[in-house]
Amino acid sequence: MPSPKRAALLGASGYTGADLLRLGVRHPGLEFVALTANTHAGKPMASVFPHLAHAGLPDLVANDDVDFSDVDVVFAGLPHGASQELLSRIVDSHPDLVAIDMGADFRFRDPSHYGPVYGADHVAPHLQAQAAYGLTEHNRDSIRSSRIIACPGCYPTATLLALLPLVKSGAISDQDIIIDAKSGVSGAGRGLKQNTLMAEAGESLTPYGVGVHRHAPEIEQEIGLVAGKPVSVNFTPHLVPMARGELITAHVRLGSAANAAEVREALKAAYRDEPFVRIGEAGEIPSTGHVRGSNFCVINVFDDRIKGRVIVIATIDNLVKGSAGQAIQNFNVVFGFPEATAIEALPLFP
Repeated sequence: MPSPKRAALLGASGYTGADLLRLGVRHPGLEFVALTANTHAGKPMASVFPHLAHAGLPDLVANDDVDFSDVDVVFAGLPHGASQELLSRIVDSHPDLVAIDMGADFRFRDPSHYGPVYGADHVAPHLQAQAAYGLTEHNRDSIRSSRIIACPGCYPTATLLALLPLVKSGAISDQDIIIDAKSGVSGAGRGLKQNTLMAEAGESLTPYGVGVHRHAPEIEQEIGLVAGKPVSVNFTPHLVPMARGELITAHVRLGSAANAAEVREALKAAYRDEPFVRIGEAGEIPSTGHVRGSNFCVINVFDDRIKGRVIVIATIDNLVKGSAGQAIQNFNVVFGFPEATAIEALPLFP
């Protein structure tokens, strides 16, 4: 077993930060030595997240108060725009440190694509060559050798786990992909927003980012990579009145596969040795309740009544496999721990 690593978490007062700590404190190879949250600096973690009161965590501090020379790995749970600026200073100044970013700032392989999507030019394009796209099941070799791990967005994680091996194998077409996606309100972050107030989000299902959501280009980037050409996807996310969970329904054309059974077999072959991806049996409909609180992804395929098409459904917990759990999975890959360490817990049900 490798020696324990000293970790800092930037943005410890957000939902992804809280779940990273919930999972990470059980990791025998992780010691959290610094937790940052500028607006809560000086507070004990228990005052921000009472459910972590017994975890023995250090008090929150400001980003500028951390001595990163004493840190092996930095986890970042910051909004887009914040990670690139802070991580560029940290990584440039500490050449032995690894950064695992749960935010969006290093997900585009070509940093020139960042500005049109996020509305501002990337401030640290020189670091992109040192970054790996952190979809663990499909990019382990790059993750293992990179200094910055850019964990995918939650929607891309579910979508790409479902579709990448199918496009790569030719089982489905890379054309005319329609993705209907739904997520719990924790995906919108912990900040006060009118649309996530209980009176607004409760008992109401709402599409958002219609036709322009920033995760669509990320999905297109990765599908295009395995397709060997640019692709376009139709992607529409929806806010669901539940705290956590995510489910995507992809409507796709068949390629070399003749039906849903053959597509399902292609997925089983691709994920046969993967600890966190389960392909359902014929007729089993994935549900967010099948993965809640866990690092698992459940996928299944169904014949469409429209000839030549199938429906691929995938579900994850947006805060675990879609963020914090995937970050720890990548930490395990980078530092040589067994990949399931600290994230092997089964889903919560009911």
